[in-house]
Amino acid sequence: MTGAVRNVDPAEAARLVEADSVHVLDVRTPGEYERLGHIPGAILLPVDLVASGAATLPRDGRGVLVLCEHGVRSAHAARLLARAGLPQVLNMTGGMSRWSGARAHDPGNPFAPYGPSSWLVENAARLPREGRCLDLACGKGRHALLLAGAGLRVHAIDNDAERLAALSEIALRLGAPLTTEALDLQGEAVDLGSGVYDAILVFSFLHRPLFPRIAAALKPGGLLIYETFLKQQAERGQPKNPAYLLEPGELERLVAPLEVVAAREGDFDGRLVSGVAAVRRRAER
Repeated sequence: MTGAVRNVDPAEAARLVEADSVHVLDVRTPGEYERLGHIPGAILLPVDLVASGAATLPRDGRGVLVLCEHGVRSAHAARLLARAGLPQVLNMTGGMSRWSGARAHDPGNPFAPYGPSSWLVENAARLPREGRCLDLACGKGRHALLLAGAGLRVHAIDNDAERLAALSEIALRLGAPLTTEALDLQGEAVDLGSGVYDAILVFSFLHRPLFPRIAAALKPGGLLIYETFLKQQAERGQPKNPAYLLEPGELERLVAPLEVVAAREGDFDGRLVSGVAAVRRRAER
C-alpha cells in the first residue's frame, strides 16, 4: 500500500531477496557499505541523499527493501520514500548487524543513476542556505528534490511534461517547496528572467545559445553549478550528437562572464564530463 512502511526481520528480508521480489536499498555511508559488507547487488544511497531516490528509484512492481546497520536510518529513509509514493516500501529491522546471509565488499557508487551528481555534492557548501533555485533540464528531479528537501525554493524546468507531472506529485506528497514548468529549452523565446535565482543547476544538458540567459537569471552573488558530457563520452554510448557534447575546456569559456570558482573534467560517476561552479560578481550591473 502506498504511504505505508512494512517492517520485516532479516529472515523475511532474506526470503524476499532470494525471490528477487525487492530492490535492496542500503542507506549507510560508502565506507560502511564496503568495509562492513552489503547484500550483493544492493543500491547504495546514503540517508542524507535519499530524497533523490524518491525520483529515481524503480517503480516496476517490485518492493524496495531499505536497510542500514541497525535499522534507525533505514526507518527514516523508508518513511520518506513511502510518503513520496513508492509502493511496497519495507524496512529491515535490526539492519545489517543482524544479517546472516551473503555479503559483498565491493565499493558502491552513491551518485548517478539513483543519487545526485557527485559534482553537486562536492559543491554543496557553496549553495545558499535559503532562497530560490532553478533546476534547468531537471529530468526526473533527483537534484530538485534534494535541494527542496534542504529548504531551498526550487523551480524545476524540463521539456518532458510527463516527468514534471510525476515530480510535482512527489513534491506535493513530501510537502517540498518545488514548482515545475514545461518549456522547450532550445526554443528561441526562452526567458529565464533577470536576477531571479540565488542558485541555478544544470546537469546532463547542453544548448550553447542558452548560456547568456542562464547568467542573466542569476542574482548578483548567485551560484551556477553546471556539469555535462565531454565529446569523448560518445565513444561510450549516449549522447553522440556533437551539439550536445563539450570540447575540453569549453565549459569554462561558455559560462563567462561568470567567475569560475571550481572546475573538473574527466571520468566521474562512470561518465566523461566537464563541470564548473561559477558565481555572478556582485559588482556586475
